[in-house]
Amino acid sequence: MTDRPDNSAQKASAAYRQPALDPEFLLGDSMRGVRFLMEYAKAEEHLRRHAIASTIVVFGSARVKPGSPWYEAARAFGALASRRGGALIDRPEGREHVIATGGGPGIMEAANRGAAEVGAPTIGFNITLPHEQEPNAFSTPDLTFRFHYFAMRKMHLAMRAAALVVFPGGFGTLDELFELLTLRQTGKIDHDLPVILFDRGFWTKLLDLQVMLDAGMIAERDLKLFTYADTAAEAWELLAARGLGRA
Repeated sequence: MTDRPDNSAQKASAAYRQPALDPEFLLGDSMRGVRFLMEYAKAEEHLRRHAIASTIVVFGSARVKPGSPWYEAARAFGALASRRGGALIDRPEGREHVIATGGGPGIMEAANRGAAEVGAPTIGFNITLPHEQEPNAFSTPDLTFRFHYFAMRKMHLAMRAAALVVFPGGFGTLDELFELLTLRQTGKIDHDLPVILFDRGFWTKLLDLQVMLDAGMIAERDLKLFTYADTAAEAWELLAARGLGRA
């Protein structure tokens, strides 16, 4: 009886690998849509497992240092909103108004930290960057995510948002702010989403939206899509007045 021909080359070929176990294939251009779906599905699975019904999203600069007024205000807000908003209460329908951030340092860390310090779960939606963003140490480990696609990260930030509180920040903060304002303006978010800009002095100096109104680029009602707050307590009271208080 003759020996069977050697088929080791066939078994070692890239084509022979099972698709789900082939990193070269999974990370290739043709699978971009699948990777996009996987980023949605993995985060969604964990959020459902932890019964996260709604969030309060906090944006702001990654460059703000601990101990600074903005950092401490975000930290105080994270604690206050978690205590009074329902994040500490495990209801059958899920936890409400859980603090969610971009997961990194600065304002994101501060808001996650405030929530963690009162024992509440808190979410970090991190992003992969050329200069790697490390997750801060205060988001709940099993609610600490890492995205490649900004679009999917922003989708998850928006999907469960019951409110948005925006601290001073740079291009990324503005990107996220105007993304949510556009969704509200166009009705793609069809519920009443409170948007609070923290530190009136900073935002009114940075954004003179009256210019757009005078030029006919926005409507008068669009200026009512957001409001201002200067303290953590004031920000929470504005949200509580819109029905976010649960405890």
